[in-house]
Amino acid sequence: QVPLVESGGGSVEAGGSLRLSCTASGLFSNQCIGWFRQSPGSERVGVAALYTGSNSTYYADSVKGRFTISQDGAKNTVYLQMNSLKPEDTAMYSCNYCRVRDYRIILPNSGYWGQGTQVTVSS
Repeated sequence: QVPLVESGGGSVEAGGSLRLSCTASGLFSNQCIGWFRQSPGSERVGVAALYTGSNSTYYADSVKGRFTISQDGAKNTVYLQMNSLKPEDTAMYSCNYCRVRDYRIILPNSGYWGQGTQVTVSS
């Protein structure tokens, strides 16, 4: 598993949009790539996952219908398009290799975490 690097965070007003990128230095090669978020005082939770081989996607209930995970294989990049952002979406977002349980519980498959990218949504 090659290291993953996140980018694309920022500050937006509620209702706005942001796109996060998760880039690998090599091929993903049929992996589960997930986006996770953690706000101060809370546990890190998975919000979206994509299996790069089948292009199957999974979402936490809290973001379903607002967030979209996708990939660009030529760029070894997985994106998280976040629309209709809410203040409660404010968190540090990180990507990692993952596994999905019960079709919506997204769990990390690696103990290594990158620096992440901060998303702040103001009301």
